Amino acid sequence: MANSFKQIRGLLVIVCVVCVGITFVNGQNQNEARNKKAEEKKKDEEFICPEEQGNGNFADPATCRRFYQCVDGYPYLNRCPSGLYFDDISKFCTFKDEARCGPILTTPAPVTEPPADLAEKCNPAECALPYCFCSKDGTIIPGGLDAEDVPQMILLTFDGAVNLNNYHYYKKVFNGNKNPNGCDIKGTFYVAHEYSNYHMIQELASKSHEIATETISLQTGLQDKGYEEWVGEMIGMREILRHFSNISRSEVVGMRAPFLKPGRNTQYKVLEDFGYIYDSSIGVPPKAVPIWPYTLDYKLPHECKAGTCPTKSFPGVWEVPLNAHYVEDFEGGHCPYLDQCVLHNHDSEEVFEWLHEDFSRHYEQNKAPYMMSFHTNWFSIKDLEEGLHKFLQWTQTLPDVWFVTTTQALMWITDPKPLKELNNFEAWNCKKKENLPPPPCNNPNKCALSFKPETANHTDTRYLETCIECPNKYPWLGDAEGSGIPGRDNYVPENVRK
Repeated sequence: MANSFKQIRGLLVIVCVVCVGITFVNGQNQNEARNKKAEEKKKDEEFICPEEQGNGNFADPATCRRFYQCVDGYPYLNRCPSGLYFDDISKFCTFKDEARCGPILTTPAPVTEPPADLAEKCNPAECALPYCFCSKDGTIIPGGLDAEDVPQMILLTFDGAVNLNNYHYYKKVFNGNKNPNGCDIKGTFYVAHEYSNYHMIQELASKSHEIATETISLQTGLQDKGYEEWVGEMIGMREILRHFSNISRSEVVGMRAPFLKPGRNTQYKVLEDFGYIYDSSIGVPPKAVPIWPYTLDYKLPHECKAGTCPTKSFPGVWEVPLNAHYVEDFEGGHCPYLDQCVLHNHDSEEVFEWLHEDFSRHYEQNKAPYMMSFHTNWFSIKDLEEGLHKFLQWTQTLPDVWFVTTTQALMWITDPKPLKELNNFEAWNCKKKENLPPPPCNNPNKCALSFKPETANHTDTRYLETCIECPNKYPWLGDAEGSGIPGRDNYVPENVRK
């Protein structure tokens, strides 16, 4: 009995020692967690928003999984969704193999372009539709119509590559949603080359979605490059779409500059020379009343936040600006792209309410087109995607809301029709245009192609899907068809070609 008691007492001592050890370890872990949290908070407090760059997203110096959104000088900490990393060039979260971790230092190039031939302020007496449109502050409705007679156009636009990472999300956006005339809703895709699937792009184009160009390489600093660089990037991208997705040159009439950094007067000279109808690269700072699209005959009717907007007159070239998204007195901040607003910590109902209020600033005032611009990043967060679908379903209950492509919006602006006439408006009917590409093939060629990035010392493999035969090399600047002969491309402006 005594021995049994001694054994039990010995076990109790051991158990107590273990308990004390566990308590000590737990306490130590809690202290470490508290210290780590305090250290992170200290780092957050130490981050200073760069004044010279204004509002925007900036890399967290400590990790590629986080970033800061600076709004009016205050840094809001954000974490990328699980599995995604912050790309400090594109300024949004993306997949690991596509993300370029920061901070990446950039040195602005000096402005060498003389401020000659500056555009004058709007002169409505000498600016008439369909070839010219301007107003003193950019808020006037085209055609002198009252807001109650104007359709509320929504422009769904998507930037970057189209591929397996996003294609199924895009299809869900358009599936089953209709305009008031019973036609399927449409969107505009500003396509960048790298990682794009041209079989999928051909399918989008064959279903009457608009395909426009971003650039081939999405290089940084393009805004400070010359005429030849812009031609290679823009017109080369248009040629890639023609060759690999069977999209006619005449159908690609719009473009968007990488990272919404317009190329000063140079980019717009390329637009003018090569027959583009519009650009959609210029962001509008937060305004109580949104801005309508305008032609570049005259000076911009708003501040140019990017600092690289055109200063000369480009008669007849349209600008479809990106009005800043924001909700008054709400922590989401303001942004040209919806996925750059800080909505990641909100459920789908709160996201819907945010979109509803942001949209109402257009709908309840001058009905300027409500542009909803996205990167793939938005759809990687379930609550954001679900909130968007709730918003789309709600708009289906409104009789005067139309989802149109950017070109369709401009066709209305150049020839404004009141709401009662829109069911018979030819530009928005269900009839398929004759020069669209046919539906893509059932079994596309899956091409594995050699590619040597300019910044690398080794050759990579890039994949490309298309209905035509695989090219010899991955298509790139100077070789849009992938012939393997560098510098083969030589693009001739439209006015010279004629």
